[in-house]
Parts: sequence; C-alpha cells; structure tokens
Amino acid sequence: MTGFKFAYTVSGSAPMIVDFPLAANTITAVGEIMNLESGYLDEGATADTGLVGVALEVQDNTGGSAGDLSAKCIANPDAVYAVADANARLAGATLDLASGALAVTTSSNTDLIVVAPSTATEDTLVMIIRTSHYLGAAV
Repeated sequence: MTGFKFAYTVSGSAPMIVDFPLAANTITAVGEIMNLESGYLDEGATADTGLVGVALEVQDNTGGSAGDLSAKCIANPDAVYAVADANARLAGATLDLASGALAVTTSSNTDLIVVAPSTATEDTLVMIIRTSHYLGAAV
C-alpha cells in the first residue's frame, strides 16, 4: 500500500468528502495527507496545523493559479487511516508525517496518533491529532 488509506471513523460515520480548491503549484497524490492553508489545499508536511486528510484523486496544478483546480479529500476529524509501516507501534504513540506526506516517521511534532497496537508486519492505524486537523485547530 502506498500512502494512507481510509479505514473508518471513530464515530462510525461515513467519510466526509470535500472538494477543496488547490493552491498554486500543488500536486496531489491518492493517499497523501493534505493541508489547508488560507483556504487552499497544498501538500501536507510535519508541523502543519491545517491538516485535512487523504487526497482521493491525482491533480496537478503545476503552473496554475490558486483555485484553478480542486481535489477531493476525506476531511473527517475522527478519520482513522491505515499506513504501511515496518515498525511495531503501541496505541497512543505519536508520529509525524514523513516527507511527501505518504508515510509516517519518528515523532517530533506529534502530527498523528496511533489508534491501535500493530506489529511490524501490519499496517499502522493513525488519526490526525485534533490540534493539527483544520477543523480541530480552531475549536
């Protein structure tokens, strides 16, 4: 599996799919965690405080202006995502987005939290930490 894949929501609700306008020069990849900045979607990075969720489509706004294209993303603040991770993880552990926002890495900015324990051969289940999610950061 490449990138993050929607697993479920903690509340049991369906995925909330939102079509966001893209920032200038933004490229989306399916399974990439995206960020909302000044109302426009761009690539997620560790320490971002407007993380949205995973992109559901590939879009390439290279050379384009803000809002020329849009991309659908899952935006539930309680969404749980599965991601390939060659490390055993304990529930409650924190992780960061790796460069490219398609994987996890050692925590220094606490972007994500592990939802359930996993072995090194299982996908890791994570959520965006509430204060890093665009809907939780302002609440």
